[in-house]
Amino acid sequence: MTVIERFLKYVAFDTQSDESTGVTPSTEKQMVFARYLKTELEDLGLKDITLDDNGYLFATLPSNVNRPIPVVGFIAHMDTSPDMSGENVRPRIVEKYDGTDIVLSAEDNIVLSPADFPELLDHKGEDLIVTDGRTLLGADDKAGIAEIVGAMAYLIAHPEIEHGDIRIGFNPDEEIGLGAHKFDVEKFGAKWAYTMDGGEVGELEFENFNAASAVVEVRGRNVHPGYAKNKMINSLLVANEFVALLPENEIPARTEGYEGFFHLTGMKGDVENTILTYIVRDHDREKFEDRKKLMMENAEILNGKYGQGTVTVTLKDQYYNMRQQVEPLMHIIDLAFAAMQEAGVEPKVKAIRGGTDGAQLSFKGLPCPNIFAGGLNFHGRYEFVPVQSIEKAMKVVVKIAELTARRYR
Repeated sequence: MTVIERFLKYVAFDTQSDESTGVTPSTEKQMVFARYLKTELEDLGLKDITLDDNGYLFATLPSNVNRPIPVVGFIAHMDTSPDMSGENVRPRIVEKYDGTDIVLSAEDNIVLSPADFPELLDHKGEDLIVTDGRTLLGADDKAGIAEIVGAMAYLIAHPEIEHGDIRIGFNPDEEIGLGAHKFDVEKFGAKWAYTMDGGEVGELEFENFNAASAVVEVRGRNVHPGYAKNKMINSLLVANEFVALLPENEIPARTEGYEGFFHLTGMKGDVENTILTYIVRDHDREKFEDRKKLMMENAEILNGKYGQGTVTVTLKDQYYNMRQQVEPLMHIIDLAFAAMQEAGVEPKVKAIRGGTDGAQLSFKGLPCPNIFAGGLNFHGRYEFVPVQSIEKAMKVVVKIAELTARRYR
């Protein structure tokens, strides 16, 4: 089975996660996929295969040499985003893409166009796997799973390529921020690992946002509007004041690169009570702490105006920038860099404008940079992945295994 055949088989499984369930995995359908993968790994001949009740699937490709080589891991997540349906995914391959519009669904007038997604033009001449416009594709991160399993199959079929023990891990619930939550690092047993969960070809990431969530509760005072002068406190209006106190240009739509932001993700309320939900992001830890401090200070400004207890901010840190954990071990970045070059891929070291399981795993003692999986436009109907990108990512996995063995010859 080719790596593309594996990928097309995997996306047929509906594996959306659901943050509302409070269990791990958050949806039973992820376990259905995990059990299928377990059978596939058994058929390949991998060893030490375990699937726990929380949906974490681990396996080992044993070393084929008689010398000590550090155990390297490769990790991908099984769930797809709750943002769009992953049920009845119907992928098709657009061969030798010519740079024009791709009609995903003529019936629904859904078109994947380079006018809207100019990155399409970077892949002219390649074979693009697209959706039918009604679901996401699931390349995030079933492309990563296919690349890892495909690489293990390739190494088994080519015993002349020396490698040490390789651990692979597939986890649930990454898309709801819980992929590393119950990941047993000690049981996994790797010296370091790589998540195959990046986007465009060549991406190599070992920096990510520091991240927090914020819940802003505004308590108002509701009285009859005809007699409300100097009495009513409209929580909806106070909530809007809170929003206005934050820097208007420090939002996702107006930031890039290393620029952080405040992202208002929800607003619900009435005159008596309003709830705002935010995510707070910054690569720089000091600036990250300043952002949280600013939210608390703004709450106090409004409490001074309307009375103590009017505005309450509850902050919760979610994850931190993995750079501080990876930087002392830069040889694992150098190794991935060299593997890409040997695989004919130009490395593009960049910071993640988001999070990754690798960030949390790095702080749990498993340094874990992120490598491209090849997909683009994740989480929606316009998601696509070039066949050639999946093949290159698989080759990078093989090369990392090979170069690690070569380094410790």
